[in-house]
Amino acid sequence: MRTDPVGRFLAALDPEQREAIGAKTRQEQERLAAAWERELETDDELDTLDELSPPAAEAEAARRVLDRGTE
Repeated sequence: MRTDPVGRFLAALDPEQREAIGAKTRQEQERLAAAWERELETDDELDTLDELSPPAAEAEAARRVLDRGTE
């Protein structure tokens, strides 16, 4: 069974970010989680970090998505 992408995305955020994103609509949370998953899948730099520390790679991808504001 695959875990919920929104839940995984929220877990990768720091507490303040988690609270702010948790207040958004489910649709917006799903959009951000999808952008986060794309970031994890496509960035080679994160692949290297993921081998060393998966939580750190997930947190970095979440930071990038939120910094970008996503498209």
